[in-house]
Amino acid sequence: MENAIEIKGLTKFYGKHRGVTDINLEVKKGDIFGFLGPNGAGKSTTIRSMLGLLRYQKGEVRLLGMDAVKQRKEVLRQIGYMPSEAMFYPGMKVKDVIAFAAKARDVDCGREAERISSLLEVDGGKKIEELSLGNRKKVSIVCAMQHKPGLLILDEPTSGLDPLMQEAFFKLLLEYNSQGTTCFLSSHVLSEVKSYCRNAAIIKEGALIRVDTVENLSKSNVRRIKIRERGQREEFVYTGSMKKLIGKLADRDLEDVLIEEPPLEEMFMHYYEQPEGTDRKNR
Repeated sequence: MENAIEIKGLTKFYGKHRGVTDINLEVKKGDIFGFLGPNGAGKSTTIRSMLGLLRYQKGEVRLLGMDAVKQRKEVLRQIGYMPSEAMFYPGMKVKDVIAFAAKARDVDCGREAERISSLLEVDGGKKIEELSLGNRKKVSIVCAMQHKPGLLILDEPTSGLDPLMQEAFFKLLLEYNSQGTTCFLSSHVLSEVKSYCRNAAIIKEGALIRVDTVENLSKSNVRRIKIRERGQREEFVYTGSMKKLIGKLADRDLEDVLIEEPPLEEMFMHYYEQPEGTDRKNR
């Protein structure tokens, strides 16, 4: 299967400060791919570099089989991009912003724009300055999706949306994906990545630390340990060998012990918070 995204050796520094270093990543056409990491890990820098919004020092990016630098105009015509922060001219009406985005690609998107706007309850008659963060986010979704792109690149798309609108958004995303659109979804909301993405990459301090299926990434030897010793309760998260853990616990005068899987967030957090074989007490 062909790749929708190919990134080789992408490196971006801001002066002497780290942006991202030696990013290598492939996303197959038709995938819904999650891009995970905490704030400041390099998610937005990677995405903006991919789209040519940032100049990077090293590397090569191909999107939908095209060189993202040499064929940038055609690449952008076939891509839908939704930034993490929706910024529009505040005095413009919503319907004019949406029409302006369609005109930039020289495509008649009127019917699809109306359909998406109806699904997301977007009021085209209001001015941007009158909208809440969530409603500006919905306008951004319409602008990114109305031309039915071959590749959607979405940076934290659900932040600011209420639960009903999040559900409507993912319904749209799955519909587009079923019609062949590849989706690249940057997020720190692990539950939505597990629910909707098939594959994912985890980025830490500007470098990819793991790329795998979401199913495999969710499998972990991370455990939450709860113990009671001499009337005192203690709780911590442990990653590493269960044999070593049992050995440590055997030397203690325990009254009770509970070993369980932690919530999804903690299962992912160990990828960028601590080395294997250590424990971390909850505070």
